[in-house]
Amino acid sequence: MEEAVLLKVSPQGIATVTLNRGELHNALDDKMVELLTATLQTLAEDDSIRAVILTGEGISFSAGHDSAWMRRLTDYDEAQLRRDAQRLSTLLETLDHLPKPTIARVQGSAFGIGAALIACCDVSISVAEALFCFSDVKLGIIPALAAPYIVRAIGPRAARRYFVSAERINAGKARRLGLIHQTVENDELDDAVDHMCRQLLLNGPHAMIAAKQLIRDIEHRDIGPEVIALTVDRIVALRRSEEGQEGVKAFLEMRKPGWID
Repeated sequence: MEEAVLLKVSPQGIATVTLNRGELHNALDDKMVELLTATLQTLAEDDSIRAVILTGEGISFSAGHDSAWMRRLTDYDEAQLRRDAQRLSTLLETLDHLPKPTIARVQGSAFGIGAALIACCDVSISVAEALFCFSDVKLGIIPALAAPYIVRAIGPRAARRYFVSAERINAGKARRLGLIHQTVENDELDDAVDHMCRQLLLNGPHAMIAAKQLIRDIEHRDIGPEVIALTVDRIVALRRSEEGQEGVKAFLEMRKPGWID
């Protein structure tokens, strides 16, 4: 039996994580959630990894919750429901806080938690025919665990419409809303993702990690003395770092920095 999550790492340190339940539209169950979380945690701690691609096998990126899992949830007591929700929340938080740059390679439609996985990635590239939906209200529930990441991506105004209407969103509209950064035709997806990977490999590995951390530390904060002091501290630290020194020297000497093969 094949693993529900596949991992492949290129010689350049690009890790591709594939949701591998294509016959079930890559719907997530509890075991898949645990495996995906563990895989992402391992990649976060591996210094040889330069970037992470998240994609799906088959025609769908992810259909969200697995129906068999949902059936089991109906028999759970409150403690079991809370524990189950916490595990799924941990998955989203792990992906959202992954230090390395992350790319969602969206080869098909994504619903519910599947769309939240996309929102947790730094870059999202989708085929033009993909659809997105938050249909929880049709089941009498709400997309609570996905909400922090989806609302951040598309804004509260759009979320108010699509969370209550459960309408399907085409890829073009998802791009205009901010869930997707780039839409391409099916036969252009791999080239678009490869282009982004090549772009990331030009950049200082530690600088990209620091850039992501900086965004997390200053978003939702007013510009004032504390934020200004934080940004001064960060640029001083990076300029003094080995990578920062190498990058500036390489620029001045008109050569490639050491992190570019």
